[in-house]
Amino acid sequence: MAKRSRGPRPVVEGDVPVVGPREPCPCGSGKRYKLCHGKAAARARTPVVERPFLGLPDETEWVAVREFVPAASAPLTLEPTLAAAHPQGTVTLVSALPGAVPALRRADGAVLVALQTTTSSGDPSRDVAAALVAALEQQEPGATTLPGLPGPGPRLQDVLDTTAPFDVTVHDTFDFWVEDGADDESLAPLLEQASSTIIPTTRLASVRSAYVATMGERRYVRWVQPYDEEPLLDALARLRAAAKDAIGEQSTMLGTFRAHGLLVPVWELTEQVLLDDLEDPALAFAERLAEQVEVRDPLSPQQRRARAALANRQITLR
Repeated sequence: MAKRSRGPRPVVEGDVPVVGPREPCPCGSGKRYKLCHGKAAARARTPVVERPFLGLPDETEWVAVREFVPAASAPLTLEPTLAAAHPQGTVTLVSALPGAVPALRRADGAVLVALQTTTSSGDPSRDVAAALVAALEQQEPGATTLPGLPGPGPRLQDVLDTTAPFDVTVHDTFDFWVEDGADDESLAPLLEQASSTIIPTTRLASVRSAYVATMGERRYVRWVQPYDEEPLLDALARLRAAAKDAIGEQSTMLGTFRAHGLLVPVWELTEQVLLDDLEDPALAFAERLAEQVEVRDPLSPQQRRARAALANRQITLR
């Protein structure tokens, strides 16, 4: 676990600094911080951004890695001015980092920045950008710590080259935390423990942002859709009413959940289906869905019932 930074902390009200939520409030009231001046800090959080990754290449992939892909990495390209100021190493987005730190600088100069963190303001794009910039400015290798939630400032859309592709690689372990050729026996137990928590996850190759997760004896497809919610629900309702909402014959659509302003339909797979056998049906479903999203005709009574069922059925998988 990374040590708490001992550097200056931001002031949220008068001269009361930010501390951990369970620590005594520095004002001397005797209350925990979260029950005292922490309330002001919570009110000062960044306003919630409904679609924080809008404008980045492959918004749906950002949402997937943020929400449910356990071990993944993707190289990032900085915008030209920032890249010129920090030419010393590569920058890689990763799903998570040891100790849930927001970023770290390796001894080889490479920067890793995490998309899944334990604390978050209302704008994950701003949070990750703040961690990225802090890691770039960090002189020594090690974990990057932030004194508190970031205030207004640049977002990922400002610090990255948004014309560069976002190519995600899914991993079976967290060995990608370690630089190539490094042999640090002290990291072996941490890597083994972290890797043991990974839910086996595979990405479908024929479509974007569809991932198959194996949870015990059950397997699920979670597929982040790029469409606005209202036309997407109408389209899914039409397909459900027509019995065309499955990915092949060996899947059942369970419902959807909402993540960072986008809907994620979920299907359960039968035990018999092979992942390779999903590729063509997934592509066919994507084509059916894209066609229905463009339809603006009023829903029939049967379709309205299907839509109501979808809208009220929120899926949670753990």
